[in-house]
Parts: sequence; structure tokens; C-alpha cells
Amino acid sequence: MRKIERRAILCLFLAFALFAGLCLFGFRFVTQGGDWASFPANRHLYDKSGRLISGAIADRDGDVLSDVVDGERVYYPDETVRKATLHAVGDRQGNIGTGALHAFADQLSGYNLITGGYSPVGNQRTMNLTIDAAFNVTAYKALNGHKGTVGVYNYETGEILCMVSTPSFDPDNPPENLDSEEYDGAYVNRFLSAAIVPGSIFKIVTLNAALENIPDLNERTWECDGSVTVGGTEITCPSAHGTLDIESAFANSCNGVFGQLAAEMGGEVMQEYVDKAGLTSSLSVDGIQTAKGTFSFEGEDDAQIAWSGVGQGKDALNPCSMMTYMGAIACEGKAAVPRLIESIDTGSILPGGIFRTKKTGELISAESARTLRSMMHNNVVQTYGADRFPDNTCAKSGTAEVGGGLTPNAWFAGFIDDPDHPYAFIVLVENGGGGSSVAGNVASEVLNAIVEKMD
Repeated sequence: MRKIERRAILCLFLAFALFAGLCLFGFRFVTQGGDWASFPANRHLYDKSGRLISGAIADRDGDVLSDVVDGERVYYPDETVRKATLHAVGDRQGNIGTGALHAFADQLSGYNLITGGYSPVGNQRTMNLTIDAAFNVTAYKALNGHKGTVGVYNYETGEILCMVSTPSFDPDNPPENLDSEEYDGAYVNRFLSAAIVPGSIFKIVTLNAALENIPDLNERTWECDGSVTVGGTEITCPSAHGTLDIESAFANSCNGVFGQLAAEMGGEVMQEYVDKAGLTSSLSVDGIQTAKGTFSFEGEDDAQIAWSGVGQGKDALNPCSMMTYMGAIACEGKAAVPRLIESIDTGSILPGGIFRTKKTGELISAESARTLRSMMHNNVVQTYGADRFPDNTCAKSGTAEVGGGLTPNAWFAGFIDDPDHPYAFIVLVENGGGGSSVAGNVASEVLNAIVEKMD
């Protein structure tokens, strides 16, 4: 009898294990089936060289950026367009992980739970991205050979209108020296997949925290003679700013003031606000996970907190996340989550993808957002030059020291406070120099081009 009981228990255990395995398989089939079907070994979708031979990619205007002709993947005829859209479209070999050819291979192939990767003959699918190739070309030329990135998106709908990362290369004629310094990081989409020292654009977060934690902030004044000692360490400014209130300290990007504010609030408060801003978490851009920013505040001494509060020290920021935070300030708390897929034309009566706007959580309070919006607009009027940008542009520049005797990174982040042009933006020019003069010029060219065309 005991032997029968043991066998029964064993059978029940095996049955349970089989049931659990079937449940796990079913779950993974539903959630990961597209990845399985789009694996490069699937010869229905890929040629012998591992190149995707299913699906076309177009921009928001319908300009076809990549297609399949006679079983071969081809690209847009113009070389500059190919380089400017490389990180959005991808290369033939799939080395650009964020490119549509790799990231959206299942949707390009027509995958679904019923038919798998089957796509009826003659019904080529076309994926329309949210980007405009013309805007990418403008940004690519404005970067002028520097490494960096430019991103612009509609903070109400989530559509990424411009996404450029450099260095880039021609996917139709890849150079033989891709492993050289000239192309260092060419496979990395700096907009989505990098985290880089932010410099003074991070003072937006410090100011947000100060607005909500220092009651007499608007009544205070500071004297800047070019440096201040915090925690036994000297925090320096490029020049002596003289007497400052909080608005002028922000407009002049005074390291001394913002270093003192960060140290006064402490690491726990600063960490709370950088986390709330979404800068230490990852965004999902149509399934592409962005890099997480890294910030070290908790457990640090006052000197480290001060340097981190001005965007230096151990800070590293993802450009897409910062752009989204700019959108949240413009929207008084919550912004649309960035997206790259506009629509899918199946070429048949079969339905294509439905891509809805998703919202972030609350990244900033509405009251603080309104105050920051006003102060960022003042930056443009008082410091950067309002005539360089579209009306109602709100921004903050950053010049991030990177050490090693290298020229600082130039940043420019902000948004247009206009319901007809609801665009947030981020610009990084690595080793470019001044944030306002260098990255600001890139932003000016791109934003003016977008507003002119969208009008």
C-alpha cells in the first residue's frame, strides 16, 4: 500500500511539474513569441547572411528608408539620409540594437500568435516610424562631425520626431575601419542606450527639489566670487557672478549656489527627486529599454552631494529620460512616453498595429513645473537669446567637465511651451565646449526647422 501511495505522489508531482511547464511555456509563447519568430536562424525571414528580408520601413511622411527588392534589403538613395537615420532604421547585420530592423523584426515580419511569422506573398508590410528623415538630416548636419545625439518629441502624443546619434556610418556601404577611433561607439544609440555626465542641465532637478524643500528660497540671495567651499571642497564657477537671487543663479548657472543647495537638502532628498524625475529608471520606447541614469547621493559627504547637485561628480544621465522629464515640466507633471512606431500598413485587409499614447507617472508637481517653466523661459530671454529659438522656448544649457584634458560636453535641454508646437528636446555634443553656444546652436537649427515644416 505504501509503495502505491509513493507512486501516486510521484505521479501527482510529475503531473504538477508538467502543468507548471505548460503554463510557463504558454506565458513565454504569448510574451516572447515575437522574439522567437524573429530569431535570425529563421530562414523564412532572414537570408543566409542573417539579414532581415521582410518588411519595409518608412518615415512619418512615407519616405521609404529601407525596403526589400528581389530578396535583398535596400536603403534610401541619399547617403546623408542613410547616415542620419541609421540608429532608427538599423544596419543589415543587426549590430544596431535599437534599429527597427532588429528591435521590431517581429512586427516587420507580420508575426502574430495564429500565423507566426507568416506573411502572405505580395503583402509586404510597411512600418511608418514617427521620425521625419528631413529633421534627422538637419540634426546630423548640425552636429557637424561631433559625437553626440539629438532628440525631439511631441510631449502630448509621444511621437519622436527626430532621433540622431553620432558617429554614424552608411549602412549601404559600411567603412572597413569601423573599429577605429573615428567610429568609436557607432553601434550605440546615444539617445536611448547611453548614460553620460550631464553638467548643469541637472540643476533643473536640484532646483525642483529646492522649490519644495527650502521655504525661504525666493527670499534668499547669495554672493558668488567665483568659488565656495562645501564640505571642505572648493566648488568653482567659470566666473564671479556677484549678488544672485534664485532666478539669476539659475540663469547664470551658478555652481556655488546649486552646490550649496544640494548639500543643504542632503543626499536623501536629492535621491528622492532624481528618482521621481525618472532619471534612474528605464523607459520602454515601443519595447526598447532605455539606459538607466546613475546618481550617487545617499551616503555621500557634503562635497560629493554638492558636485552631484550641479551635474558633475558621479552623475550619468540618459538623454531620452531627460527629454521626457522636460516634457513632464511642460505638461505640469506627466508627459507622453516616447514612441517610435507611428503605424503599420499590412498591405492587405489584415489589421496593422495600434499604437496608443501612454503617459508617465507624475515626474514633478504641477506647481513646481509651472515655476520651472517660467524660470527656464527666463533663461532663454536673459541668457541664451530668444531670437535664436521658436517663440516660448524654455531651456537650460549644460557644460559638463569630463576630465583627461578633454573639452567639456555641451548639453541643451528644454521644450517649447506652445500647444501648436508641443516639443521637448535634448542635445548632446560630446567634447563640444559651451552648452549654450554649441549645443544651443544645434537645438536652434533643429527646432526652427521642425516648427517651420509643421506650420
